[in-house]
Amino acid sequence: MQPFVSNTEERPGTEGKNRFAVVIPAYNHGRTAEKVIAEALKLDLPLFVIDDGSTDDTYERICRFPEIHILRHKKNLGKGAALMTGFTEASRIADWAITIDADGQHNPRDAQTLIHAARQYRKALIVGNRTGMDNPHVHWTSRFGKYFSNFWVRASGGPKISDSQSGFRIYPLPEAAAWEVKSKRFEFEVEVLVRAHWRRVPVVEAPVGVNYLPPAERISHFRPWRDFLRNAKTFTGLMVQRFLARPGKTVPENRT
Repeated sequence: MQPFVSNTEERPGTEGKNRFAVVIPAYNHGRTAEKVIAEALKLDLPLFVIDDGSTDDTYERICRFPEIHILRHKKNLGKGAALMTGFTEASRIADWAITIDADGQHNPRDAQTLIHAARQYRKALIVGNRTGMDNPHVHWTSRFGKYFSNFWVRASGGPKISDSQSGFRIYPLPEAAAWEVKSKRFEFEVEVLVRAHWRRVPVVEAPVGVNYLPPAERISHFRPWRDFLRNAKTFTGLMVQRFLARPGKTVPENRT
């Protein structure tokens, strides 16, 4: 496959610094991945899909798109691991990775809002703040998880943020791969916020829409108690590291 070249418009004097690529991690998203990829391709950007050890027909479905880069894990390693695989490959041709979940909750066209925000900052982490999360059709676990996560991100010395669990983001490359994030699964997306903030990386939110499918159609690998315990372990480790940090380390105080 020939290398992709982004046709994203660049501001004068920033040639070679505004190249964007899309990274989509997928695990058993056979029913939704095709539509997400088809919509993401309309951005006219390089697109990397990471099949994280799917056991359904996800791989066969994404192979129907010859214009995308497909990366595969032989077994399920977790969302964080899939993102890191995507970052490594995307960094060869791009300066920014736009991450989009494969479950259909994001509208890829909203990436333009995130791109606009990224261009206003130098190597920031841009987070899509999902609007409509308070609607009755959104399951209570999603709302609770967001508020729980927001609080503990802040308590761990991370940024004050409205939607710490949004997977619709833009990461700077190759910097994001050097933030020493330990988590390999869903916890990656909260830990990375804290570690980026510790390194004085701007964390910026921009509004994006959200589309929660009916329960019968929704594909979610979120397990409330299991993921609650994993998040608790991650936050405990971050707080210990923050308060035991040696003098001179780039772990900031929690300012309000």
